[in-house]
Parts: sequence; structure tokens; C-alpha cells
Amino acid sequence: MSQSSYLFKLAITPEEREAYFQLRRAIFVEEQQLFSTHDLDEFDEIAYPIIAVGRGAVVGVVRIYQVEPGVWYGGRLGTHPEHRRGWQIGKGLIYKAVTTAHAWGCHQFLATVQQQNVRFFQRLHWQSLEELTIRGCPHHLMQADLDYYPPVGPSVLESAGVAHPATDRVAAFQAAKSVI
Repeated sequence: MSQSSYLFKLAITPEEREAYFQLRRAIFVEEQQLFSTHDLDEFDEIAYPIIAVGRGAVVGVVRIYQVEPGVWYGGRLGTHPEHRRGWQIGKGLIYKAVTTAHAWGCHQFLATVQQQNVRFFQRLHWQSLEELTIRGCPHHLMQADLDYYPPVGPSVLESAGVAHPATDRVAAFQAAKSVI
């Protein structure tokens, strides 16, 4: 399946969100064993889940969240084991995550990246800022070069017909999530 065969989108429906959390659990709890029962944390309260859909199934996940005005993080990037050939899903999810945040006012996009994925991120115009250890696993704090990730418009909310103030897309998406 080529990258164009996948749809990269915000997980909005209850079914999409359920599949998003199921895949995260399969990757980070069951496969990587970074967590014992679940991988949920305080950032899930404010995060926007993004999914890769292929042949009607969620095959990749990532989340984005704003920690202060203009400063965004991506995290919990993962691909279903049966779809890990060629990095196209990871690349598409990263692009969707950063361009979405950029459209919502991001001026700095960061992620903590597992050591084995650092070179992949570097090829996608990310820079390592610091080496870290998280849950006993080596990571790098990395930053995206936003020049390679232009803000994408119109926003998903405008496409869905959701009215919102142009200056506060994040608040509008939160409001849309509560009605859907």
C-alpha cells in the first residue's frame, strides 16, 4: 500500500478514538512493554489524536498537544506491526501532526523520540536537542524544522462545516469534540 493509499486525519468519531487507543495499547503496553496496563497520561486530556486509516482500519497513531501558546508536542507515534514496511505511515502521521499544529499557531514543535527512530526523524528535517531516558528507554528530545511543514488549510473544522473563530482553532476543535 502506498502512502497515498492511507488517509491521515484527526480521530473524531467515538469509533476512531476507540481504535486509536486500542492500537496505542497494543504498541506501547503489549508489544514494547513500556507500561504495565495502559499508556494513558495527563496529556491525553488535552491531546488531539491523529490516525492513519488503510483499508478501513486504523493502522497508525500519533497525538499532538499544546503545552503553552505556540509550543506543541507530538507523541505516542506508532504503526500496526503488519504495516511497518517502508516508513510511509510514520512519515504521513508526522507530516499530518506537524502541519496541523502549524496551522493552529505552532511556532515550535517537539517530540521525545525513541533512540532507534532518531535517524528517521533527522531525514524528515528534525534536530536532536537533548538525549533523555524515559521509562528506562533511551530517547531524544527533537524539534521539527517548521520550514518543511507548512500550515495546511482549510482546517479540518472548516471542511466539516464547524463554525469557529479564526484565531482559536484549538478551542473550536475542543468544542466540536464535545458534540460529536
